[in-house]
Amino acid sequence: MSTEIRRTASLCPVCLRKLPASLERIDDSVVLMKKTCPRHGTFRIPVWKDRIALESWIAREAPLTETETEKCSGDCRTCSGIGGVHGQDTCCVILEVTKSCNLHCSYCFAHGGESDDMPSYEDLCAAINVIAEKGGGPLIQLSGGEPTLRDDLPALLAYAKKAGCRYTQINTNGIRLAEDEEYVRALALAGLDIVFLQYDGTDDAVYRKLRGRNLLEIKQQAIKNCGKYHVGVTLVPTIVRGINDQELGNIIRDAISFFPVVRSVHFQPVTYLGRYPDRPVNDYSTDLCTTDRFKTDNHTSDALMTDSCTIDGLTADRYTLDELMADLCRQTGIPENSLLPSRCDHAMCEFHSTFLVNSRRQLLPMSDRAHDTRRERTPAARNRQYVAEHWRGNLSGSKLTDRKEIPDADPAFTGHEPDIPLISTEKEDMDFDEFVRMMRTQTMKISAMAFQDAMNIDLERLYRCSLHVYENGRLLPFCSKYLTPVRG
Repeated sequence: MSTEIRRTASLCPVCLRKLPASLERIDDSVVLMKKTCPRHGTFRIPVWKDRIALESWIAREAPLTETETEKCSGDCRTCSGIGGVHGQDTCCVILEVTKSCNLHCSYCFAHGGESDDMPSYEDLCAAINVIAEKGGGPLIQLSGGEPTLRDDLPALLAYAKKAGCRYTQINTNGIRLAEDEEYVRALALAGLDIVFLQYDGTDDAVYRKLRGRNLLEIKQQAIKNCGKYHVGVTLVPTIVRGINDQELGNIIRDAISFFPVVRSVHFQPVTYLGRYPDRPVNDYSTDLCTTDRFKTDNHTSDALMTDSCTIDGLTADRYTLDELMADLCRQTGIPENSLLPSRCDHAMCEFHSTFLVNSRRQLLPMSDRAHDTRRERTPAARNRQYVAEHWRGNLSGSKLTDRKEIPDADPAFTGHEPDIPLISTEKEDMDFDEFVRMMRTQTMKISAMAFQDAMNIDLERLYRCSLHVYENGRLLPFCSKYLTPVRG
């Protein structure tokens, strides 16, 4: 038995044709997106598992109007651009500074390591100028491939600050940051605010499966080197069911152990963009099955769309945002009502939460969904300011000339005491000024971003995206830029 929750628009996962779509609850247990392509048939893809009621989670998300649905083609390269028919401005822009990489991960949205392309410094500076102008001085993330393979990365960061990008970030596997301390120092002096550090777990078995080699010690050394030069670190775990979905609590414990160098954890449930395995990572199955026939150019195949989405031998083991939230709460003791839906991007794209870190390195929840009074969508400019202020290191806001002498403050990694609960409910006595100070200096952010792929893309979500990627003079929503059709 199915109940329609909302109508929207999507794309055919095979040919990327724009299609009408609906979100339907099946047997009070899972919400599926249903869409039918006249050429390739009907698809039902799980988008929510009802660990948290979807209707309450998206209660403040207005559906796209008929005009908005008509204007949004689903192909952002033909759109009039961010700020045109798009429903949100730019918070963060990703600029790929290389396709080269020193790893070959099984999952990579950018096909890192499959090319030695290294754009010139001059071309990248020209791109930064466009980003600063079109994005309104956004948070800029220099990414790849692996951006630290560039020796001129510090110069690019300094140029971005000069061009008007107020906050700077790099997305890295951490290998060079661990092995080359002088390079970290150069990045800090250039004005680097935040390191987005790939951090998938607390056991090297996880890294061998996802990244192809032992990396845990390298990750931890990278954090320590960033700490020496007061560069804030955000841990960014890619979560794959059956590999590291039981590591959520352990990752939070590591983050607290490295506080205040690590200021946040940003989970990313695996998304089927770019490069990903042709076969399932595990044999997860469910009793709930809905099977439809669909046609490709050469044949008709069965498409099983449940927790495992299988198309012509390609299986995607779907791990939804609400599953991640439920598992995170179960593994840590975090109250579920402390997780808030995004009001900058779409609610189904993200959750975020804020915690004070007390003297025992416990987390005291500061957010409460029941008392969240926000009504209007948060402007992207305000959101990026909030993100940067709470994710960056202590000296990141200072001028370059003020950072010539950076004190040595190597943090010791001791691990979180296992006998001390992660979550505290005890309020600490403090006056208002002390509370304000602690909220600026003693907070830990925990969040997640659930990206979309060709199977589950929802144009209502895409329309409200504030995370954009530079491409040939344009700023494209992340999921549109890296959208990968399934093989048909």
